[in-house]
Amino acid sequence: GRCRLLCKPSALAQHLVRSLGRSAVLRGGHWLWPRWPRLQMLRQLLKLPEPEPAVARELLQLPDTGLVALDWLVGPWGAAGDGGGGPSPVLLLIPNAAGKVTGGLLQLGLRALEWGFIPVIFNRRGHNGCPLTTRRLQPFGDPGDLQEAVTYLRCRHPAAPLLAISEGSGSGLLLAYLGESGSSSHLAAAACISPIFRGRDWFEAGMPRLYEWPLLLHLKRGLSRYAGSLAEAVDVDRLLGSRSLRELEETLFCRTKSCPTSWEAYWERNEPLRDADEVAVPVLCLCSADDPVRSPPARSLPLELFRSSPYFFLLLTPRGGHCGFPRQGPGRCWGHEVVLEYFRAMAEFLRAEERRKGLPRPR
Repeated sequence: GRCRLLCKPSALAQHLVRSLGRSAVLRGGHWLWPRWPRLQMLRQLLKLPEPEPAVARELLQLPDTGLVALDWLVGPWGAAGDGGGGPSPVLLLIPNAAGKVTGGLLQLGLRALEWGFIPVIFNRRGHNGCPLTTRRLQPFGDPGDLQEAVTYLRCRHPAAPLLAISEGSGSGLLLAYLGESGSSSHLAAAACISPIFRGRDWFEAGMPRLYEWPLLLHLKRGLSRYAGSLAEAVDVDRLLGSRSLRELEETLFCRTKSCPTSWEAYWERNEPLRDADEVAVPVLCLCSADDPVRSPPARSLPLELFRSSPYFFLLLTPRGGHCGFPRQGPGRCWGHEVVLEYFRAMAEFLRAEERRKGLPRPR
């Protein structure tokens, strides 16, 4: 369906082109939804899948006594577990930066269950009902808490491949983690759906109110539960009175009472691609040219990165909106099928490389 794959030529790229080229889902069909990306976006934020998946929550305590939550999706078919043909891959799902677990993310988790993955959602401190036990939240591109969660998942499922998918602005966290950890990320592959590559530009440009206000209200609702304890660290009145995501981000992380910093210094530490040259894991970025949340592709996509790095792959489609990529049928998103097919192709390529080189399979 006029999708283009932009990447540096390699054996892996050729294999990926062949695998995605065989995928019927990329051919798609023409219907009205793809022509209304803003309506797609509203539907994506508000509609939950039916049936909603059952979730088993696990709280992980961090070295500073903070907590993050891991929600294991078990769906309507019973608890997920290892299959008989070897360990099932663990799929880490990262919501957007506001912590909003959208219907699309849950639908992806359900689809992953059907494909034989073990899906688990990563919830940051204070997000999605996760208790806030410190006066510190997680900045936009600080991968420290995610590192702890990945280490835990690696210990819990030592023989299973570990994969990660991020949605929207949550890709800033995943990309920052991949760059900072380099070859020690413990991930076999990663994918970003409608990623935000330049965090500062994204906050400063502003977003359609249709997208910004639901996320802003979602964040304020969660933070208001901890107004008493946060009052010692930030100006809570200014925080809860924020009229944009930028104002809230700046109040929460730059205008702190104990250690204030500038907006420029904040983004020097939190830009998603600050260590992109260190990424050593294949990353598929699924983007749409009509994404209403991100500015036009020529300004918002780091095209040179995809041309020069052997680990970054850009699948660019003319239509799809922001994390939408709808197709006919209830609860169907062709983007989900593509990223799951990408993970299958990656596993196939790695097995072929092991056989070709005569490498022993890791235990």
